[in-house]
Amino acid sequence: MIRLLSFSICLALASPSFAATAKEKDCGYQSDIVAAVQAARMARVGERKVPAHVAETAPAWPEKYNAVIPLVTPWVYGMKMAEVKSVDLKAAWNEMCLSQ
Repeated sequence: MIRLLSFSICLALASPSFAATAKEKDCGYQSDIVAAVQAARMARVGERKVPAHVAETAPAWPEKYNAVIPLVTPWVYGMKMAEVKSVDLKAAWNEMCLSQ
């Protein structure tokens, strides 16, 4: 009985940290995508060619995250080049994502 109770307590305490880890991982992948799109913009890749260009870099994120590329690309390409060059978009995205 005591073992079951202690196991239940450990499981309950571990669950929030697992959720935070999953969110951190998800936001990390999204931030990596933003950084890849930013790098493509700085390399002067055409906006329509960004998904193919990013795929050629053999990204480390799971394939399902490739669906984020077309959503983020207009945001990055809508900025002035001076902003793209001077702002750490990856950090900004990660901070915004984790705050939600």
